[in-house]
Amino acid sequence: MKNLVEFIGKSLADNPEQVVVESQDKGHETVYTMYVAPEDMGRLIGKGGRIAKAIRTVVKASAIKSGVQVHVEIDERK
Repeated sequence: MKNLVEFIGKSLADNPEQVVVESQDKGHETVYTMYVAPEDMGRLIGKGGRIAKAIRTVVKASAIKSGVQVHVEIDERK
């Protein structure tokens, strides 16, 4: 699942080398945080959050097939 989130992030970003994905288990759910360059935040969130919502939908659909629950967050790399 982490590879999927990373693939999508790197495909959309202008600076794919700066995309880093970290996973963290929180009870029955896995949270994937995608860190991107500040100039890529707008590209990955999209107008009104449409792209971010689409990323979450694709990842959740894949997770359902695997029988797990996931959440994707997008954050600026520091």
